[in-house]
Amino acid sequence: MGVGTDDGGLLPEAAPRGDAAHATDVPDPAATIGTDSRRRRRNPREHAVWTRTPLGPGGPALDLLTARFDRHRYAPHCHEEFSVGIGVSGHEVIDYRGGTLHLGPGSIVVLAPGEVHTGGPGASEGYAYRAMYPAAHLLAEGTATPPYFRDPVVNDPELAAALRAAHAELSVGADPLEVESRLPWLFAALARRHGTAVPSRAPVSGADRIARVVRESLADGLLAPPSLADLAAPLGLSRYQLLRAFRTSTGLPPYAWLAQYRVTRARAHLEAGRTPAQAAALVGFADQAHLTRWFRRVLGVTPAAYRNSVQDARR
Repeated sequence: MGVGTDDGGLLPEAAPRGDAAHATDVPDPAATIGTDSRRRRRNPREHAVWTRTPLGPGGPALDLLTARFDRHRYAPHCHEEFSVGIGVSGHEVIDYRGGTLHLGPGSIVVLAPGEVHTGGPGASEGYAYRAMYPAAHLLAEGTATPPYFRDPVVNDPELAAALRAAHAELSVGADPLEVESRLPWLFAALARRHGTAVPSRAPVSGADRIARVVRESLADGLLAPPSLADLAAPLGLSRYQLLRAFRTSTGLPPYAWLAQYRVTRARAHLEAGRTPAQAAALVGFADQAHLTRWFRRVLGVTPAAYRNSVQDARR
């Protein structure tokens, strides 16, 4: 039986077929990319696999993550796309919008683009999940604007199962046309069942204006960023006032925002075929190890694993 939408329609069946029927929810540690062999031997339960797949022949790409962690805790970060996670096992605790979310098996969590969050284990057994990162327009098809999820954790077992099955098929190379035909229904069901209209935005605050200027200055000085004093002086602020305003607006201190921005820029260089060492130098990290630490803290995988995935998607 398909997954029903609010208007009474039925989604196409999303149960895995063929090889996807045997796709594991936790990747084989021996085949996992993104974790070196020494780390696998120390803790085979800490691993993640990044996959990029096209949506239709020649269509836009969709990024996927399959992860199983005992101890890994993400640094505060945000994504340019929606983050749609499906709990597989264990218990993940997510800090988001000033509160704490709990993701368990069969639940869905939807995090909006640009909104800072963290994630980490909520119990001794760790946590496993699958995540999709759809661009906002993929959740807005058929509507004027992308949906707003007032309650980020969604309890919809049937839809969660359909999304999880689609994720499994995508991760093992499903037919692009089939994927293009199925995912819009799933994303539409998520938006219609659980999303609302985006609330009216509050007027831009003084903190937001300060943060915008600081972000622009940090981005322009990517390889040699200005000091806090240099950032604060033109704004007529003390360093403390600047730090407080920036954190109020973005949820991050300037150094953490800059590190995440460097990761974003490094992704573009890796997608263009540059090596992790080259990408690290081009975006201002001290070395490849520094890039790798931040890359894993933000995305859960290493730069080399990410590069392999996005390059494979082009072949």
